Amino acid sequence: MNFYIIIPAHNEDDYIGKTLESLTQQTLLPKAVIVVNDNSTDNTQTIAEDYAIKHQWIKVINSTSSNKHLPGSKIIKAFYKGLAALDNDYDVICKFDADLIFPVNYLEIISKHFKSNPKLGMASGFCYIEKNNSWVLENLTNKDHIRGALKTYRKACFNQIGQLKASMGWDTVDELLAKYYGWDIFTDESLHVKHLKPTGQSYNKASKYLQGEAMHKMRYGFSITFISALKLAYKKKSIKLFRDYMSGYFRAKSNNVDYLVSKEEGQFIRDLRWKGIKEKF
Repeated sequence: MNFYIIIPAHNEDDYIGKTLESLTQQTLLPKAVIVVNDNSTDNTQTIAEDYAIKHQWIKVINSTSSNKHLPGSKIIKAFYKGLAALDNDYDVICKFDADLIFPVNYLEIISKHFKSNPKLGMASGFCYIEKNNSWVLENLTNKDHIRGALKTYRKACFNQIGQLKASMGWDTVDELLAKYYGWDIFTDESLHVKHLKPTGQSYNKASKYLQGEAMHKMRYGFSITFISALKLAYKKKSIKLFRDYMSGYFRAKSNNVDYLVSKEEGQFIRDLRWKGIKEKF
């Protein structure tokens, strides 16, 4: 299978070399890797270009954008700049972060999953972070959720869900829409990906309300937003985050912020969320 990989990168000189090195060592090499150097002020561009010189399937695109790390919009806009530089000759498209180390058989195993199940729309391994000199699961979400750091899509699924939304919550709504259109989603617990920079480390203060705003955009409604916000704040061990999430939801609702999904998709999402909640009880 032909894998195309897009890596948005903003000031990642501590990590980008390790990510690219792990991709060059894959037992199934990608057909193309695009590093979108997004307004970096460090050595990200130089490191990525060194790899591009050595490997013809790696390319670097330089982009200018805001220095603010607002989760969602910035990284997806960079992703689309990379996508525009690629042709359409791929079977699988990946959006990877610039701070990952992949096991050498990662793409080969993911390819086998796609080949064995024609209805598989998205697949991934698991992110592990270093803690107390050992690598442990970065346990921020359910194990059936594919983290935004390592998204992998079958082309037909990617196009049917309308590709990626430039908004906080893009890495949840993509899965919900995939399920809406009948695609399967699979996470392989045997694939341990080292996540060198824990999620949210570079988020600025202005992003704290965006999680709640995203729940509004996905048409969760108050009850599901309340439960989801409480659960996420609990996982992050911060009651203040719960208040921020709910505040973001009410701000978006009162300001009539545009939705990311249609009414029909929103009803499906709510039904799916309630089903998941009831199963846990």
